Amino acid sequence: MKIIVAGAGDVGGYLCEVLSQDSYDVTLIESSEIVAHSFEEKLDVRILIGNGASAKVQEKAKVSDCDFFLAMTNDSQTNIVAASIAKKLGAKMVIARVHDSVYTDTTILNYHEYFNIDYLVNPEALSAVELAKSIRNPERVAVENFAKGEIEVQQIQVGDDSKIIGVPLKDLKLPDSLRIGYVQDGVSLKVAGANTVINPKDFVTVFGSSKAIFENRKLFNKHENSSNINIAIYGGTEATIALLRLLYGHRFKIRVIEPNLSICKNIAENFPKITVINGSATSLSLLEEEQIGFCDYFISCTKKDEDNIMTSLQSRKLGAKHVSMIINKPDYEHLLENMHSYLDFDTAVSPRKATANEVLKLIASDKAYKVAFLQGGEIEIIELSVAKGSAVEGKSVCNAGLPKGVTMVALLSKTKAKVPSANDIIKHKDRVVLIVSKDQSEVVIKMFL
Repeated sequence: MKIIVAGAGDVGGYLCEVLSQDSYDVTLIESSEIVAHSFEEKLDVRILIGNGASAKVQEKAKVSDCDFFLAMTNDSQTNIVAASIAKKLGAKMVIARVHDSVYTDTTILNYHEYFNIDYLVNPEALSAVELAKSIRNPERVAVENFAKGEIEVQQIQVGDDSKIIGVPLKDLKLPDSLRIGYVQDGVSLKVAGANTVINPKDFVTVFGSSKAIFENRKLFNKHENSSNINIAIYGGTEATIALLRLLYGHRFKIRVIEPNLSICKNIAENFPKITVINGSATSLSLLEEEQIGFCDYFISCTKKDEDNIMTSLQSRKLGAKHVSMIINKPDYEHLLENMHSYLDFDTAVSPRKATANEVLKLIASDKAYKVAFLQGGEIEIIELSVAKGSAVEGKSVCNAGLPKGVTMVALLSKTKAKVPSANDIIKHKDRVVLIVSKDQSEVVIKMFL
């Protein structure tokens, strides 16, 4: 497989390192001779010095013969131009790294289609998904690294007086935006099927939009605890904005602390239900005044790793239950990995690793990507791409012929993700997320490939 990477920064360089170890045929385009030569000495990749957005340079790199063109420079506009040119010159799939959420907003213009780019990946948005998944689904395995956070996962215990008790799932009138993935009783875990019957005290794991889950939790348990989860976020960065979109409303009570007044005003205008505090969380007195020690979650999202580390340590010392942070510099990543238990924090998310993992998943999209294993590996959560000419292409979900022990919980196109309804059509290049019993895994994979 031939892959061309434009840009040898934190993300591009890391991708080259990982891809070269996996025996891919990798070409790196880098404008800086110094940076390019440093990679030439340590990695088995072809180096081409030049502008990745230049058609001449791309032609020299033989972009028309490549399977993937990855535009990974630090500049969003350069990446969009480079990826669009690569597609025009014949690259089979192009992926562009963008920082500005404006390019992933399709309300007015679909940037994917306009520039003919297969995928746009946003490091800040992907980091936000990593931070949000342990908050939105703390009870069980966090599996929200699929669907870019657009689908939430929640586990709910069924109450003794729930109306769904004893009723087969096929007869429940759940909204289309909600799907029961699996059910756990006191002993076993099983994939939910049409004839599955739910009993009192069972735990059901529900997939759906945040709104749908929030509005229907009482259907499973009338006495479900709906108390607010208290969250404090430091920094008004792009990652914070993406995180607010994932957590905004319903059961989360959120405060954002930000030193820049204009950024505070912008967040307050766009998220009127959120408390915005103009100040620095590096100040211990401010943390004490805001009673950060009583928070359920404290998350530091600034672009200064030193501030993120120090405020996280202070918040933990004050008593915050869960502490997470974003770490931008590779050197700090290694440091925190070695000192994780000593520093006593929950999560340190790396934007470059989150982006690289998403790109690697897209590159391997012709194979099954196993998101998680449950019940000791007896149940798998699989994400895969729909191949052209596969057994399920062009069929509705209800007519796809999925065997017993298989439930489709997500259907992802290039620009959006949803819980599929029975009548949704499965299309070529769509990605699906399936919950599969181990004995059906290989059979189902073959149906989609």
